[in-house]
Amino acid sequence: MAGGSFAAYGRRKIYEDRVTTFAVITCIVAAMGGLLMGYDIGISGGLTSMESFLKKFFPSVLEKKKRAAAHESEYCKFDSQLLTLFNSSIYLAALISSVFASVVTIIFGRKASMVIGGIAFLIGSIVNGIAMNMIMLIIGRLMLGVGVGFVNQSVPVYISEMAPAKIRGALNAGFQMAATIGILTASFINYGAWEIEGGWGWRISLALESVPAIMVAIGAVLLPDTPTSMIERGYIKQAKLMLQRIRGTQDVNDEFNDLVEASEAAKKVEVHPWRSILEPRHRPYLVICTLVPFFQQLTGINVVVFYAPVLFKTLGLGHFALLMTAVICGLVNMLATIVAIYSVDTTGRRILFLEGGVQMFLCQIVYGTTIALQVGTNSEGTLSKTAANLLLLLICLYVAGFAWSWGPMAWLIPSEICPLEIRSAGQAINVSVNMLFTFIVAHVFLSMLCHTKFVLFFIFAGFVLTMTIFIALFLPETKNVPIEMMNTVLKAHWFWGKYIPDEDVIGNPSSRGKAVS
Repeated sequence: MAGGSFAAYGRRKIYEDRVTTFAVITCIVAAMGGLLMGYDIGISGGLTSMESFLKKFFPSVLEKKKRAAAHESEYCKFDSQLLTLFNSSIYLAALISSVFASVVTIIFGRKASMVIGGIAFLIGSIVNGIAMNMIMLIIGRLMLGVGVGFVNQSVPVYISEMAPAKIRGALNAGFQMAATIGILTASFINYGAWEIEGGWGWRISLALESVPAIMVAIGAVLLPDTPTSMIERGYIKQAKLMLQRIRGTQDVNDEFNDLVEASEAAKKVEVHPWRSILEPRHRPYLVICTLVPFFQQLTGINVVVFYAPVLFKTLGLGHFALLMTAVICGLVNMLATIVAIYSVDTTGRRILFLEGGVQMFLCQIVYGTTIALQVGTNSEGTLSKTAANLLLLLICLYVAGFAWSWGPMAWLIPSEICPLEIRSAGQAINVSVNMLFTFIVAHVFLSMLCHTKFVLFFIFAGFVLTMTIFIALFLPETKNVPIEMMNTVLKAHWFWGKYIPDEDVIGNPSSRGKAVS
């Protein structure tokens, strides 16, 4: 069976994990970390279509637009390496910083990493808001990237360790929900900034990135650390008290003993987590933590989010229409994420992945075909009103499919599936791969659009098809499974089971040697 069976290996006991107000609030506060990346994505996409911003930092792009009106292909109006560097530099910094964040989360705890991330993002927002030249702008972007790297590395793990198993998916999806709120808020702010006379509205858009940064930093200071992190750092008594508080019961012995057992097993591993994750017994986790974020970025979602305003402007829409497009997409993104929050712990992770993949694939095919027929490959084609409305509808359906599947699930799965001894390394790989391919897609999209034209959207559709097949064959269902017992799910999987030693199945001694279903 492709998904594996948790029941095949059994469990010692159903944990007493009531849904407490304290646990929910801590996870919601932590999930605010998604605001950082979401707001920046929304702001960046709008700024790259503001002429006042382009005139200040990218005058060559404006000149190229004028030449394109008569001489160049519609697809090549915004092909500028400096412009793509503005969007992509943040993700290169996030990639590098996530490796350092993994060390911080082990030594100082998950909340420490969140505090550092919030402060770094705050510094970056201030530098960008007062930027006078390209150097200041890029330095600010790099600091924003450090903040994103630290927060994205720690928040999903924090939520997965704090949340009760039966609602872990919903609470973890709150991270993506915060990102969608950030994108939508940024769209409205960009719209208001566009209307400011004098052409300095872009400074407000950039400076207001300080607001989510302050929220995240202060929220992280007030949060408790997770029981798993406390045990990992030797605070055993405090960990049990915290576990009792977040579970709402004194009867936490089974779960607490499994957490201690997992921590002791992790400490017995003599090699560093970054070496340990390369061992054959950890190969399933390495593959999942690498391919899930890899495929997430190759869905083409950032083409829509980063460059939807630029793309629609390239294809002939006016300023008002393209800004409203960003707002509409933001609303759809947020509403569809609510669907994931309500369904991820009932229908499961796999079905959302699969349905979203099919939906995105079909939208990309029709989207690319429509642009091919309307714009073609030359500089004469422009979108008709009917075609523009059709493309907006397809983008909304595409964004909805992503928002209830690969959006939240790609952050949830790597954060919950790894055993403790490699959890920090696995999440760092998840963030690093995600940021690397976000960087690559953001950096090369405008050039690829110029050279491959509408074919680019068929390329993304091919990736979506490939990743959907990967999910169908190789991703087990993890809903309602305690985080420290995920190895049981992998052991029961038709393919990954051969990599998981029997002794790694914590709390299930009777299952050792049992046939894999």
